[in-house]
Formats: sequence, C-alpha cells, structure tokens
Amino acid sequence: MTDSPLARWEQRNGTALTVASLLFLTSYAVRVLGHGLPEPVRALCLAVLLAAWAVFVVDYVVRLRLSGQRLPRFLRTHPLDTLVMLLPLLRPVRIVQTYETVQHHRDRPRLALHARVIAYAGVSVTLLGFAGSLALYQQEHAAPGADIVTYGDSVWFTCTTLSTVGYGDLAPVTPLGRLVTVGVMACGLALLGAVTGSFSSWLIQVFAREGERPPGDSPEASRRDDD
Repeated sequence: MTDSPLARWEQRNGTALTVASLLFLTSYAVRVLGHGLPEPVRALCLAVLLAAWAVFVVDYVVRLRLSGQRLPRFLRTHPLDTLVMLLPLLRPVRIVQTYETVQHHRDRPRLALHARVIAYAGVSVTLLGFAGSLALYQQEHAAPGADIVTYGDSVWFTCTTLSTVGYGDLAPVTPLGRLVTVGVMACGLALLGAVTGSFSSWLIQVFAREGERPPGDSPEASRRDDD
C-alpha cells in the first residue's frame, strides 16, 4: 500500500499542503482582524486565500484520480480529505489518520511514533483554536445582543470549548457562530480522544510485554533478543 501512486503523492505533497494551509490561515486572519487595512491589502489577502484554497482542490482531484474510485465511493472512504478540501482550516483534523497508523503498529511499543501523534495533537489544537476563534469572531462581534464582541472573548470561548470545560459565561447568538462552535466541540473531542488513546495504547503495549517476559529475564536481555 505504501508503494501505491496515492501513497507516493501523499508523501510528496505534505509540505505544499502545510504551506498552503498556513497561507490560508494567515490571509484569513488579516482579513478578519485588520478592520482598518487599505482595500488593496485586503484584496491581496483574498487572492492569497483563494490561491491556497485552489491548492487543496487540486490535491483533492489528484487523490480522487489516483485512488481509482468513483466520486461517491471516494466520498465515503475519504471523509477527511473532503472535509479538508471544503475547509482548509481543518487540515489538523487529519491527526485521525496518523492515529490509525499508530494502531497498525501494535507489535511493540513505539514511543517515537506515539509521541509524534501527541505533539501533532498539540499543534492541531493550537491551529484549530486560532481558526475557530477567528471564524467565531467574524460571525459574532457585530451581531445584535452578542456576548462575544472582542477577539479576546472569542479566544476565551474557543479555549473553554476545545478543552470541553464550557464555563457558560459566553455563548454565540448567530446560527453560523453556533455551527462553528459545534465544529470546535467535535474537533476538541476528536483530538483529545486521539491523544489519550495513543498514550493508553503505548502503556498497554509496555505492560503486555512486561507480562510476557519470562521470570528472571532482564529488560536489557529482551532488547538484545528483539535486536
């Protein structure tokens, strides 16, 4: 499977997609927060945003062709690819695919691989929190009767939502703001589950290997046998 054209494409285009997602996020942030910027600057940000989005569309089309599947089946088997193509800000959600890779290596503890999942989850939470706060602020700050009127309010609400705490001191009032909140909740639960699941899986593997070791066998000897 790793030698398939689709796998080779995924290995080659990872950096390009990361750069495109960062450009998309930066351009979107400037447009949302830069209220007093000149119109040419805002127009440039919009052009960069659309260009970055086009990169994700091209990537999606290439993935579809290389998969050899028809569109309906591809939509069912690659939901994350479709989600990222529609909303490039959600590219960090693809940590789920990284977590699935970890689950396929259950023969021995692989701390480095699990640690990468946890580290990527931390970066994903930061990016998703930033993106969610921008989208929420854009929808809420000018709405009649809004609780979230400053970007600081939006950041605070997004943090409490991502962490599944939910103090209830602030709440969105617009339909799109509530939709963004639902997405932030879902992403927070998914990332939290990926981290705790990965760490628990690694611990279970360690304890299982300890239980399978013959009495009197030292960890150093087991490692030599594995090598």
